[in-house]
Amino acid sequence: MQWLFIRLVLAGTSLRGAARVIAILAEALDWPMPVPHWTTGRLWLLRLGHAMLTAAQPVGEDWAWLIDHSVQIGQEKCLVIVGIRLRDLPPPGQCLTHTDLELIALLPRKSWTRQEVDDALEAATAKTGVPRVIVTDHGADIHGGVSFFQERHPQTKEIYDAKHKAACVLKGRLEKNPRWQEFQRRLGQTRCAIQQTELAFLAPPTPKLKSRFMNLASTLQWASKALAIVQQPPPTVQERVRPERLQEKLGWLHEFAADIGEWFEWQRIVDVVVTFVNRQGVYRGAASQLRAELPRLTHASSMSMADELVAFVAKQARRTRAGERFPGSTEVLESCFGRFKQLEKQQSRGGFTSLLLGFGALLAETTTTVIKTAMEHSHTKEIFAWCREHLGMTLFSQRKQAFAASATKTG
Repeated sequence: MQWLFIRLVLAGTSLRGAARVIAILAEALDWPMPVPHWTTGRLWLLRLGHAMLTAAQPVGEDWAWLIDHSVQIGQEKCLVIVGIRLRDLPPPGQCLTHTDLELIALLPRKSWTRQEVDDALEAATAKTGVPRVIVTDHGADIHGGVSFFQERHPQTKEIYDAKHKAACVLKGRLEKNPRWQEFQRRLGQTRCAIQQTELAFLAPPTPKLKSRFMNLASTLQWASKALAIVQQPPPTVQERVRPERLQEKLGWLHEFAADIGEWFEWQRIVDVVVTFVNRQGVYRGAASQLRAELPRLTHASSMSMADELVAFVAKQARRTRAGERFPGSTEVLESCFGRFKQLEKQQSRGGFTSLLLGFGALLAETTTTVIKTAMEHSHTKEIFAWCREHLGMTLFSQRKQAFAASATKTG
């Protein structure tokens, strides 16, 4: 029952939904056992996460740590450290997955300074020993904390996440480009103009407000495909939209044909670099192999970008020893954050709650043996103790107290 509930939740079912699904299955299959309340299932999930967080890890010199912050409403940021032994990395050509990782630290705080990050890293060495490499996105507090840590542990290397680097390269080229600014303005106007019309199926995608230069692919793909439709409308489009109407609303794309081709080529370079590093890692000779995998380029600006990113990979690779391979991206950790937001659902609007402890469950091999061992390892009283120590009063509790006091006064 514990296995079924946890698997349903990790597959995307809400906590209450998982309880309802089990109730339906119990009725349909005539199971001779009580159906758990959703709060019971929630505790099972937290116990699994707690077991992953507190599990003993072998101390070694070949640990790779991936670290980042998860942010929600309110002041708190949660520092997450996950790790993997270099000897356990997937073979070249395969990306890291959630279950490849071990949860080293899960630390919510109202603020993080470089010194506090350094302190957290030093504390984490008690669990795994001093890591060989730490992969970060070069955020100021994290990068600063790693620099302090390296002063005491010079054997630890820092690798800059390839996706963040590529996004910064794109940002540097686009953010101050007047053609890009004008394109963005026209894009927004078009989205508003056609999303409630017969042209809605051709509306541009809604831009992401956070890390937008890491998420340009959908916009550029839309621009490239929409331009092709405007230039030569297929019969299926002509059946729905008059040609003059199509030109009226999307004809402005003609003005940006050359720019779109150039920007799309930039995005292709970024995609190849990020995919290569995710699948191959960072090692001596990685830059040469990466260059061989880049597409044929037609713009001088694209060649310049390719040279910059290849040089970046070469610089990262020089931090490895001969025959050594490092992870080169925190994208798998970013993916864990995304899954955690899905796990929280509407609770993510209220800041961190005890469900934060369920983060560890995302990294678990959810077999019956693993779950049984976790339930034996972590008990309910330990969940409550961890929450008291690390979370204190949640935003929801603060809101509840404030409104209760307000109701008393008005009454």
